[in-house]
Amino acid sequence: MQNFRKLRVWQRAHALTLAIYRSTKAFPAIERYGLSAQLRSAAISIAANIAEGCGHASDGSMRRHVQIATGSACEIEAELLVARELEYISAAAADDLIGQVVELRRMLITLLKAMTPSRGAR
Repeated sequence: MQNFRKLRVWQRAHALTLAIYRSTKAFPAIERYGLSAQLRSAAISIAANIAEGCGHASDGSMRRHVQIATGSACEIEAELLVARELEYISAAAADDLIGQVVELRRMLITLLKAMTPSRGAR
């Protein structure tokens, strides 16, 4: 078990969550339970899954939680594209957030690769 708050990937996920929450404040009220809620849920899911994985004793469980976090990052990117096309968020703001998501996804994939045992090791 490790302290998730010390992980750079968790720190980035937390920062992204805050940025998503701030960005969705300006969404139309009709999206409160729609796109805004989906974006917020996916964002918090990344940081929460990293934290939960750190709280488990097995590497397999941690890998599974990082995989879920990676899926949530993909979800955010798709939802940001919709938000940009509907003009709920400016293109520049969407591109900035997507850049953060892409970088975070790279970090998650790197973490996954580091946790995956080599085929020769048994």
